[in-house]
Amino acid sequence: MAEVIAGVASSHVPPIGAAIDRGKTDEPYWAPLFEGYEKAREWMAENTPDVCVLVYNDHANAFGMEMIPTFAIGVAPEFEPADEGFGPRPVPTVQGHPELAWHLAESLILDEFDMTIVNEMTVDHGFTVPLSILFGQVDEWPCPVIPIVVNVTQYPPPTGKRCYALGQAIGRAIASFDQDLKVTVLGTGGMSHQLGGARAGLINEEFDRDFMDRIGPDPESLLDLTHTDYIRAAGTEGVELVMWFIMRGALDERVHEVHRHYHVAASNTATGLIIYEND
Repeated sequence: MAEVIAGVASSHVPPIGAAIDRGKTDEPYWAPLFEGYEKAREWMAENTPDVCVLVYNDHANAFGMEMIPTFAIGVAPEFEPADEGFGPRPVPTVQGHPELAWHLAESLILDEFDMTIVNEMTVDHGFTVPLSILFGQVDEWPCPVIPIVVNVTQYPPPTGKRCYALGQAIGRAIASFDQDLKVTVLGTGGMSHQLGGARAGLINEEFDRDFMDRIGPDPESLLDLTHTDYIRAAGTEGVELVMWFIMRGALDERVHEVHRHYHVAASNTATGLIIYEND
């Protein structure tokens, strides 16, 4: 049977991908950030799963304002990098895992989560940057990846509590898949940042570090945060952190932390990365 072996949460800041693509990771501005990713890459190389399930938000590339699914799952055999205005990132085409993806879709819908099933879509920086952070520059990604898209761009996004419950359902669905697969679940987005308005550039290090301290051992203590709480404490884009709960919900109740990295600033955001294994 399939099993979830680990969870990873990571920011997906687009300039991080640009720094990788343009060979700037050793420059003084970027070096402290990428030094913190080295242990994560070593861990991933030693614990490469058979499949990743990657939770992210689309940035009006695959889905425009004419269609905004709250939750969507990609079931295609492959996913091309999106052209976000400067051409697609020079990263490999992502291979999907249609058999497990369809199993997840069926299991989640019958578990009363209304997933939109997507047979064709491109994937933007929200998806490809975390892969580059964890796998570096490669000719092909080392495992298939199933995309799960969450709306956090158009009000109302789902709550953290709903995302946590979805993660728990994903964990149950993976455990019921009848192939021996090791699966890692990635939640992306965050941390505190605000891209526009009077508070543009907001970073709240105290909030970020407290969030990282609690999501592993005590995720329930964070589930009552409202959308307004996220906006006030972590900026308008800080609500992306609800996607970390999908990763956390897919894991066992007890986890241990393998690695953590927090850095300010990457572009105009705070960035975080944290890895958990089930106890």
